[in-house]
Amino acid sequence: MEWRDGALPVSTRFDDPYFSLQNGLDETRHVFLAGNGLPERLRPGFQIAELGFGTGLNLLATALVAQVPIRFTSFEAFPMAADDIARALTAFPQVACVAAPFLQHWAQGARVFQLGEVSVEVVIGDARETLPRWGQKADAWFLDGFSPAKNPELWGADLMADVGRHTAPDGTCATYTAAGFVRRGLTAAGFAVERCPGHGFKRHMTVGKFLA
Repeated sequence: MEWRDGALPVSTRFDDPYFSLQNGLDETRHVFLAGNGLPERLRPGFQIAELGFGTGLNLLATALVAQVPIRFTSFEAFPMAADDIARALTAFPQVACVAAPFLQHWAQGARVFQLGEVSVEVVIGDARETLPRWGQKADAWFLDGFSPAKNPELWGADLMADVGRHTAPDGTCATYTAAGFVRRGLTAAGFAVERCPGHGFKRHMTVGKFLA
């Protein structure tokens, strides 16, 4: 990992930043929360699942709006060190109240922990191997891997099919990308896919509703 302009973490493995150059928190709220109809759909026991944990920003944005007990499971192959996450999150003082307890858990090596109303599990490993073994179904998916052009293995048809198999009836998904092969993979997995206005300079994003 390297730091662009001293503040933006960039993965050297995938040559891609960990969050939007145009306020990553606003993008999280636009793409993953609003894209899944959240927080309005939250209810006790609601399950969110995520591909690509990164700095945990999506989790923190969710924790800020969760008013009932919910679950959040994220699949991450290359977890960041606590010090690097802490440095990255200084860009978002709005999440400081939930970032502090999260970072305490993370620095202690906890990958299953409670954050306010959110029961969190971060599953470490290649999602192509770990997701098929997951025993739950998500009510909402945050598809937040690195760019499909640079990290195609996290967006392949087989993995999207596993996303579909692990989605509850009337479940949804949202992602910042509108790449055609991603939309086709989600359609084949059972989602009715729609291209919507993206955040900032991004013209389009993708949302989907599970039909099966």
